Amino acid sequence: MPTPFRYTEPLPPKAATGRVAEVYAQLSRDFGIDEPVTFVVLSSAPEILAAVWALMRESLIAGPGSRTGKELAALGVSLANRCPFCVDAHTVLLHATGDHALAERLARGERPENEQHARVLEWGKLTRVPGGLGPEPYPFPREHAPGYLGTALAFHFINRIVSALLTENLLPGNAQRFRVVRSLAGRTLSRTVRRPAVPGEALALLDLPDPGEAPRWADGTPVGLAYAALIRAAMAGSGLLDAEEQALVEETLWDWDGSHPPLDPSGFPDRREHPGARLALLAALAPYRITDEDVAAWRRPEHTDHCLVHLVSYGAFAAVDRIETAFNRPTART
Repeated sequence: MPTPFRYTEPLPPKAATGRVAEVYAQLSRDFGIDEPVTFVVLSSAPEILAAVWALMRESLIAGPGSRTGKELAALGVSLANRCPFCVDAHTVLLHATGDHALAERLARGERPENEQHARVLEWGKLTRVPGGLGPEPYPFPREHAPGYLGTALAFHFINRIVSALLTENLLPGNAQRFRVVRSLAGRTLSRTVRRPAVPGEALALLDLPDPGEAPRWADGTPVGLAYAALIRAAMAGSGLLDAEEQALVEETLWDWDGSHPPLDPSGFPDRREHPGARLALLAALAPYRITDEDVAAWRRPEHTDHCLVHLVSYGAFAAVDRIETAFNRPTART
């Protein structure tokens, strides 16, 4: 069977120990999927794996707000980022919430009939553009903002990891493209998805940051500490670049308007001169365009899977950080 992993060879999940094994155990219990490849691909960097899982769990699964609404937000993010794997995954998860008709309308590319659902989906899409949400109120109650914002940021990161390091097929042979398969897959997850999750349980997996590092929008919820842990873990990958390359990445992201870059490769550093900066910027802006040549140009004998995951995570989080700094705090509409 073809491997879903593009540039890494993660250890089999059954061989996991320590923190990685603990993350897999929580994933199975609270997400309902044993060893999902979206997390297995990060297993060579346990600190990143744990932080990403914690942010997703504490926002999407255990955070405030309806699961259907947050799945719609995550789907909007995935559509904006052109991540077909994640688009398919959230369609299946909408089946798991019991919203079968909504899931199938979205699978056909149609607009939700419910205006509230349509607004949340559009909100998710707009989060790709730094500052693109404008002065309008949130399409959800203000007290649910930590759950929705954390979910959006989690999937801006996950989309980029998936597009960079995995193939596009959610299921073998793209079987999720068939309605009956989507529905059945969703039904197998329905019990877990509808079961309430206790907030904060993923924090035990983290080297917890100082509470003062949590963003204000998290309002003191576990989402904030999980986000701060991901900042620390992902930004460590910047050490794989020299100071000039780090500045190039950060300056490019600061000027980024949320658009997808043109096919002309001149907008990215030359892989012969700055292969690390090129990989990081591709991970940030267009991870689906990373090629074998890009990885080979950077990867030397000392660059392990751990290093590649860290470099891609740094680029992915640089984009997330740019998006997060542009979040405004509008008045809620309930």
